[in-house]
Amino acid sequence: MRVELVTATADDTRAVGAAIAEVLRPGDAAALTGDLGAGKTTLVQGVARGLGSDAHVVSPTFTLVREYDARLRVHHVDVYRLDRVQEALDLALDEIAASGGVLLVEWGDAIEALLPADHLLVELTVADDDRRRIAVRGVGVSWRARWERLERVLEPWAVAA
Repeated sequence: MRVELVTATADDTRAVGAAIAEVLRPGDAAALTGDLGAGKTTLVQGVARGLGSDAHVVSPTFTLVREYDARLRVHHVDVYRLDRVQEALDLALDEIAASGGVLLVEWGDAIEALLPADHLLVELTVADDDRRRIAVRGVGVSWRARWERLERVLEPWAVAA
């Protein structure tokens, strides 16, 4: 289960995040990957807005975890500065994920094994023309059941296979 997307602007990337938010359920988690400046925080801004938050969403790089009130509480985590898996374990991501909100982890590929078995992988890359390529992959049974709906809401940005 994978869909490839292209966005031309930061607002488009936020719109992709808002579209993903339409399909999220309590306890969902997503690992966000990509180089610095690829748009991970921008995507989270869209997810938060799509879930009804009007908060100013910023990178949690130095605070590690930021939370935003919304229809589903948004737990925005950044593990970029963590050196050891134990530091990620100390964040109690399993408890955060089980709290009924959504868990969005920047640089999440580094700790994917700590995420719930069912999660999204979202990889953002910057193309030569500054557009963003976004690959979304669903992992687990719950995403298999929702995949068609997710593809439908992401269709405006989908790249033909």
